[in-house]
Amino acid sequence: MAQSAQNKPLAAVYIRVSTEDQAQHGFSLAGQEDALKNYALILGYELHKVYRDEGKSAKDIAHRPAMMDMLKDAEEKKFSAIFIYKLDRFSRSLKDLILTIDKLKDWGIDFVSLQDKIETASASGKLMFHIISAFAEFERNIIGERTSFGMQRKNREGGFVNKPPFGYNMVDKELKFDPRKSPLVREIFQEFLSGTSLNKLAKKYAVSVNGVKKILANRTYLGDVKFAGEINKGTHSPLVSQDLFNSVQAKLNLKSSGKD
Repeated sequence: MAQSAQNKPLAAVYIRVSTEDQAQHGFSLAGQEDALKNYALILGYELHKVYRDEGKSAKDIAHRPAMMDMLKDAEEKKFSAIFIYKLDRFSRSLKDLILTIDKLKDWGIDFVSLQDKIETASASGKLMFHIISAFAEFERNIIGERTSFGMQRKNREGGFVNKPPFGYNMVDKELKFDPRKSPLVREIFQEFLSGTSLNKLAKKYAVSVNGVKKILANRTYLGDVKFAGEINKGTHSPLVSQDLFNSVQAKLNLKSSGKD
């Protein structure tokens, strides 16, 4: 826990107010700051720093410099708690709010919202924190499902969704031949079929034996794309012919079965 010389936990105060907020609701940076400093002292904290974003939009955390500085300091555990005036001072995006508070939980940083009566040092505050964290996990799962669905759809349409294999580059989201490495892929296939051992190929091309095997078994070089076990015809150009690929697979199978 980050502590002062007097062994008190340190608190960061975050304040944000736009011109529109001040005109409509009478919020002010000075008013928020005084209220949060006093509340932190009442709860036994000593002030570490006040982070101010004046006139910044609440919609996007990434474009608020003071907020980003505070989160960086939180990750480095320069203080033990963050005090804010209201949740909408922190973010009006529920997604940003949930995911950011979840990060604070992972970092061991308490979170206190004065007007919303949320503070993770109490049992009720911890309960609210766990509820928010549950929403964060739900949001991550939803994002993961959407990502997986999008990748599956792209795969079925022939798009490549993984890291480009040796011999290809990703150019404008499409697989293109690497002019320097693509000829080496054809050489590896042809040399293996002509009798060069896996060990010799590994030494010659500075890759592991398993690396050579992966190259020889990669259907991307045949023009296919694969995601989550599903294989489809890709939109990229193949590096080896169907006959060459099939012959190499047959030889690999013989080696793995010990018949070669």
